[in-house]
Amino acid sequence: MAPGQAGAWTLLGPLLWGCALALQGGMLYPRESPSRERKELDGLWSFRADFSDNRRQGFEQQWYRRPLRESGPTLDMPVPSSFNDVGQDAQLRSFVGWVWYEREAALPQRWSQDLDTRVVLRIGSAHYYAIVWVNGVHVAEHEGGHLPFEADISKLIQVRLTAQTAAGPVSDFHALPVGIRTVAVTESQFLINGKPFYFHGVNKHEDADIRGKGFDWSLLMKDFNLLRWLGANSFRTSHYPYAEEVMQLCDRYGIVVIDECPGVGIVLPESFGNVSLQHHLQVMEELVRRDKNHPAVVMWSVANEPASFLKPAGYYFKTVIAHTKTLDPSRPVTFVTSSNYAADLGAPYVDVICVNSYYSWYHDCGHLEVIQLQLATQFETWYRTYQKPVIQSEYGAETIAGFHQDPPLMFSEEYQRSLLEQYHSVLDQKRKEYVVGELIWNFADFMTNQTPTRALGNKKGIFTRQRQPKSAAFLLRERYWRLANETRYHRSVVKSQCLGNSLFPF
Repeated sequence: MAPGQAGAWTLLGPLLWGCALALQGGMLYPRESPSRERKELDGLWSFRADFSDNRRQGFEQQWYRRPLRESGPTLDMPVPSSFNDVGQDAQLRSFVGWVWYEREAALPQRWSQDLDTRVVLRIGSAHYYAIVWVNGVHVAEHEGGHLPFEADISKLIQVRLTAQTAAGPVSDFHALPVGIRTVAVTESQFLINGKPFYFHGVNKHEDADIRGKGFDWSLLMKDFNLLRWLGANSFRTSHYPYAEEVMQLCDRYGIVVIDECPGVGIVLPESFGNVSLQHHLQVMEELVRRDKNHPAVVMWSVANEPASFLKPAGYYFKTVIAHTKTLDPSRPVTFVTSSNYAADLGAPYVDVICVNSYYSWYHDCGHLEVIQLQLATQFETWYRTYQKPVIQSEYGAETIAGFHQDPPLMFSEEYQRSLLEQYHSVLDQKRKEYVVGELIWNFADFMTNQTPTRALGNKKGIFTRQRQPKSAAFLLRERYWRLANETRYHRSVVKSQCLGNSLFPF
């Protein structure tokens, strides 16, 4: 370490997406300002997976009390990234358990000598349960992946100083981009700025070759350029919140967002217990606190495909939705259901019905002729029961790029196109009544665990994992630009301050 600098080394478990040190801090995205400095900690970290039988060897041997290299071999691991595909170790590819990240950081001397300075360590996202030590001292824990958390480490880096000062008022500020709009829901419409809005967009995951779910500016810009090429005006942050940079670009580019918490896998009776409920409420507080200032966010989603037909689900979702509305009364709240309309106990409490269905894929495989009847029946029964606007929040078919078959067979590009066309025929009828959106599953192919039904991941994307278009992408592009041009919210209406064109009705 160079003279005149203070240092800190940090251990984290398990999966690290992004990390930074900042003066002052605050849970908002830590922009630099006249009162705030940042030190990014992205780059190579020392890494080790805990492959021991009980997977807690690192805690028992207290690896966090000394540099990680002193307790055994380490790997260089880039941050941000997912560790799975970076190395050549097959065991690491599908590993689930504790992993350790360590980074030594050199800090400006003023940070350690000025006792009026507040130094905050901020973790952009660590999946799923993370524990943080600085210089061997436990400073933070966080449960719930994908959302940021932080720790004030001022005393740790100033511990050698003996002088005492009285802390006076601290002025800490930074500017945020601002968008002004209203959101409202009627029995049959979703309104932005008092005008009907129709969601025509995608579901997507933060996923790419090698980097996995790690944040990447090049990939992000490619995705946003593809969204503009498609004519998409919206997406849902499927199954978890996305990186803050994604939300900032949605504001900038005019992409409407249904912001979803990591409430996936709520499928067992015990998943609806008090412990899970209290944690769910906390996660919604963190999500709303992080994203409430993004005008792109127009609706909160508290879960994806829960077992909402189970008896405890009614009270559970009534509580979570009411709590979310207390946190933010300005936005509607939903969850994404795959339950039957007559059995769903959480649906009475949502503002918009979001339904996932995979007709002629998971049901009646290969029978494209049944889609229109089944989908029309789905919409009619949901609306008749609840008198609320409906979004087709997921639909699609697995498709391997380059597979062709006529007549269409499952997994061919022709089958994906034909399935979409059958859905679109019904959507065009019902959007004139009470259907307010359609979100294809999925924007791009993404990796999953190995199973007999997954050929190198989930292939329901209209783009490949490498962002190359399948035939369905051209079908959707034609449809989405037609939908955009049928509404007031086409690209010529709004002149973005930075980009010139936007699909977003601010």
